[in-house]
Amino acid sequence: MRRENQSNVSEFLLLGLPIWPEQQGMFFALFLGMYLTTVLGNLLIILLIRLDPRLHTPMYFFLSHLALTDVSFSSVTVPKMLINMQTQDQSISYAGCVTQMYFFIFFACIDNLILSVMAYDRYVAICHPLHYTIIMRKELCICLLAGSCLLSCANVLTHTFLLVQLSFCADNIIPHFFCDLAALLKLSCSYTSLNELIIFTAGAAVVFLPLCGILVSYGHIGVSILRVPSTKGLCKALSTCGSHLSVVSLFYGTIMAVYISSSSGQSHDKDIIASMMYTVVTPMLNPFIYSLRNRDMTLAMGILYRDSKLLAK
Repeated sequence: MRRENQSNVSEFLLLGLPIWPEQQGMFFALFLGMYLTTVLGNLLIILLIRLDPRLHTPMYFFLSHLALTDVSFSSVTVPKMLINMQTQDQSISYAGCVTQMYFFIFFACIDNLILSVMAYDRYVAICHPLHYTIIMRKELCICLLAGSCLLSCANVLTHTFLLVQLSFCADNIIPHFFCDLAALLKLSCSYTSLNELIIFTAGAAVVFLPLCGILVSYGHIGVSILRVPSTKGLCKALSTCGSHLSVVSLFYGTIMAVYISSSSGQSHDKDIIASMMYTVVTPMLNPFIYSLRNRDMTLAMGILYRDSKLLAK
């Protein structure tokens, strides 16, 4: 039975994080520090790639856009969460909620697709090294990035169009720290079967298929490495793919944690904690993973630090 006495709400209330009021200050400082680390770390990645000519390659072209997407992805939810924690005002307008949901899904999709494109780039670099510059030319890189944006835009526009057709009841409390699509559908007084079907089919298109592409790419990379079982080849492959594999594992691991938490009927608190992993923690860790596990990025950072010291003198 759907709730009766339907009415279109003008705002929603975000319950936020499951923490005690006396802990608000401590968690505000923690998440503010994490957010600033995310922004500064990813902007540093972009700056290094822009300034160092040796990093003007397809792999770092995609990495710079992944860093920009991570900053945008985190900025969709974290600033609003911090404002709510500081002001104790949990309200968000209907338009603001739909807009936040739109950009959250948009940047999440782009993040996912760029990771799959980067896996293809690594496959070409290791399995077809002699033809790498011919295959991964600038035009193809731009087309792959533009295609990821267009597919993400089409996906989120479909979700948004179907969402705004729904009616909402007097119940406007969202048990989350951002406007999650699944939480909004639960509040709706309308039938949401079509919305749920689109979520399932679109999820297969923008999550499952890219993941399959990543697995296939690394499957070919593994076979290529086994054909030439040398320590040098293994070290080169780990240097080339180690950072990307770490980011992929972190990204999909947190998504699976959210899915398992939601589908198993666990408490909202566990669902929120799992969501925090891929909205706050993952974008923050990505710069450290690429900086510490990538020799070229470490070298570029050392050169930037040396040049900045010389300019300061």
